[in-house]
Amino acid sequence: MKVRLGRRGGRSDAPVRAQPRPTLVKPARLVPVPQRQTTRAPTKGRLVVGCMTGTSLDGIDVALVRITGSGLAIRAELVSCASHPLGDVQAPLRRLAEQQPMTAREISETSLAFTALHVDAIRDLGADRIDLVCVHGQTVFHAPPVSWQLFQPAPLALALGVPVVSDLRAADLAAGGQGAPITPLADHILFRHGSEARAVINLGGFCNLTILPGGDDTSRIGGRDVCACNQVLDHLARRLFDQPYDRDGLHALAGSVDRRALDALTAKLSLQARAGRSLGTGDELAAWVDRHRGRHTPEDLARTACAAIARVIVQHAVPARRLVLAGGGTRNRALVAEIRERAGIPAITSDQLGIPVDMRECVAMAILGALCQDRVPITLPQVTGVEQPPIAGSWTIP
Repeated sequence: MKVRLGRRGGRSDAPVRAQPRPTLVKPARLVPVPQRQTTRAPTKGRLVVGCMTGTSLDGIDVALVRITGSGLAIRAELVSCASHPLGDVQAPLRRLAEQQPMTAREISETSLAFTALHVDAIRDLGADRIDLVCVHGQTVFHAPPVSWQLFQPAPLALALGVPVVSDLRAADLAAGGQGAPITPLADHILFRHGSEARAVINLGGFCNLTILPGGDDTSRIGGRDVCACNQVLDHLARRLFDQPYDRDGLHALAGSVDRRALDALTAKLSLQARAGRSLGTGDELAAWVDRHRGRHTPEDLARTACAAIARVIVQHAVPARRLVLAGGGTRNRALVAEIRERAGIPAITSDQLGIPVDMRECVAMAILGALCQDRVPITLPQVTGVEQPPIAGSWTIP
């Protein structure tokens, strides 16, 4: 699409004359803003709220995190956390994420209602003081260089009276990166070990992982999106068992892995890992179910899906010496068992390191918000492919 610049009816190639500099008019009334309502970090530590909604659309996770220090030397301590239901907003958000048609009015109303739920979720934390809120927003589309995290920061900033940083992926995308994954630096701050190489694996709607080589050198951190995870398992639960998800993986635990079905699904997920394509609700997954359903029980297909996801994850977890599992998929005992069996190295959950498995991403958002406030780029060249990582985040000051 070509866009012509200039006055209507005029020549688009006409020279542009210098315009007189406008006179700045001082506002009639300037309301003082407290120090905590600026983008400058408090000198004696910060209380930052991180907010996250993942592709599973199972609620808004919020965490109040105490941040001490500045830059990459910060330390993070979880103070409190909670999960807030999406209620009536869940259905339209899912429609958006599945690329179903909606009117501009429906999208706008969904966005505003979604933001209002963030206000409720943060207030439910009962914090006496908040210095900053960092919100990821709901990813409804991601295909670099385009990505959309639905959210309206202004109502939240005004309701709480604190600055809000959001739209964390946009700068990396604009600079030529993939805009994902964005949590490796936060994982480095939370989970790094002085000498042991670790892989932090997020078993969410989509699986991504961070490779922490040990030590403080951020240039050696790895990270990537891997494949659909809970998207696949939840899709199978809805189709095979008429349930929203396989609670605790009980259906899968009752099944057995079929080698041919395993190889077929592993191939699809491995292709996704290379191409970054969505599979969780796509025709390819439905075709896999239809092809193997007549020969295997639903429980066998559920267990085989867990094995295929585990197989692809473990292939990308080298050279880690320990796995740190987080995300809602850690509740699926069959999936975790398959990962542990195939990895052959110790696998723990983030719970064992002080971060609840369901809260890792919202804690990460709080950390990324603090890094944005400190003018530290939150993405890494070796992770997103961006040549020169920019400062991320859009700021809304009440």
